[in-house]
Amino acid sequence: MQDLKMPDINNVIIAGNLTCDPSFRKTTNGTPVANFFIASNRKFKDNSGQWRENVCYVGIVAWYKLAESCYENLKRGSAIIVDGELQSRNWRNNDGTSHNVVEIKARRIQFLNRKFSGSEADGDDVDSEIIEDDEYQNASSDMDEDGDTGSSSKPSDDTSDYDFGYQNLNI
Repeated sequence: MQDLKMPDINNVIIAGNLTCDPSFRKTTNGTPVANFFIASNRKFKDNSGQWRENVCYVGIVAWYKLAESCYENLKRGSAIIVDGELQSRNWRNNDGTSHNVVEIKARRIQFLNRKFSGSEADGDDVDSEIIEDDEYQNASSDMDEDGDTGSSSKPSDDTSDYDFGYQNLNI
């Protein structure tokens, strides 16, 4: 029998709204990082035919230029689509208490909020800017507890024109 190898796949795409404003900090070597939570809703019919809603709260972490853009452009209630990967972190407090968290490390984030320019009569225009983490390939899993990779590379200033295809999505 042939040996089969399981492919290494870790990919998540989720849409939701921010539950609070993003927090922003820089690591000890100056790498920008933003953390926030989104609420992703799922509607379904229960056994009695009544519509119910289930809410899933998910932590998101963004790095480099993506973190700066999230901090500058997002606020509580902002609608976004996140493309990233699951990562788990654990740490120990000063009192010895151990903590573990699973969150999404964002690769790309598409902002879905409406922005009106001049006249609000044209309500069909959606400014859905997509921000991509240019340094994603450099942010490997061998980070220290501050999230530092030891890399001295700087984020690129170019913006990605990649499109998820969700510009006209009504949330």
